Amino acid sequence: MTPDDGRPLSRSHRNHVSYIDKSREFYAAHGYDEPYRWATNTSAPFTPLTKPLSACTVGLVTTSGIHADDKPADAAPPLPKRSYTWPTTPPPKRMFTADLSWDKQATHTDDVETFLPIQRLRELEADGRIGRLADRFYGVPTEYSQRRTGLDCERIERWCREDDVDVVLLIPL
Repeated sequence: MTPDDGRPLSRSHRNHVSYIDKSREFYAAHGYDEPYRWATNTSAPFTPLTKPLSACTVGLVTTSGIHADDKPADAAPPLPKRSYTWPTTPPPKRMFTADLSWDKQATHTDDVETFLPIQRLRELEADGRIGRLADRFYGVPTEYSQRRTGLDCERIERWCREDDVDVVLLIPL
């Protein structure tokens, strides 16, 4: 295996970003007494589907925020950082992602469909592969608080129940 320039890849170092290591290093560099502890939930309600996917309502959860179309790409979102719902019709043209962490030199989030696949799910709905896409999607902007995450999860679950969602796609950035 070689990179684009033809040189062999090093086998002595990872060639991917280890978010676990990065998080630990970040916390240590900022003087936290304990390294970051990844959230766990041993009683998560994952269960087999009780009906075919072709009869299920699918919900989407994203960690990106709503973006005002008349603002620059890196402008702060008009909504505060809290969980929210937004209609799937029409799909948003842009989402606020500038505050999220990824390799911004290697990729971008200009194509909303790559992380909020509303149009693709509409195609699967039209093909009969899924029952239907929920009328709204759910946003949980990235926060670094397990307490806050738990509260957001309860809110998202309530909204999913209100929308009769059977299956949820979690698409974090």
